[in-house]
Amino acid sequence: MPGQPIYTPTNARTNPAETYEYIVHIANAMPTISTRVPDDLEAELEEYLESERLDRSTAVRKLLAEGLDDWRRERALDRFADGEVSLTKAAELADLSVWEFARLIEESDRPWVSGDHLEADLDDL
Repeated sequence: MPGQPIYTPTNARTNPAETYEYIVHIANAMPTISTRVPDDLEAELEEYLESERLDRSTAVRKLLAEGLDDWRRERALDRFADGEVSLTKAAELADLSVWEFARLIEESDRPWVSGDHLEADLDDL
């Protein structure tokens, strides 16, 4: 939370009480999100929990973070492909380095340059 000092345990390996206090601090520092899901999605989540050996809260946080990362990258790719943002800005929006974003563009098979820009550049030659 903004404005709060970051709390870390000093003796986490040797003092279980301090480790527990740290975990409780982290849990209380996070907001709660509640949602209803269809039965088939819950069944798939249960399979994921067993496969990854995670508790429900950790699994949902992990899946939500991964989904938002994917969304952020797709949105940045779309905005870059549409010419709305520069390569640097798109990389920033995707939370990637410029080189990582360039690799992402290459893997997505999206054009680096729009056809209009390419034709204008060829005319200038």
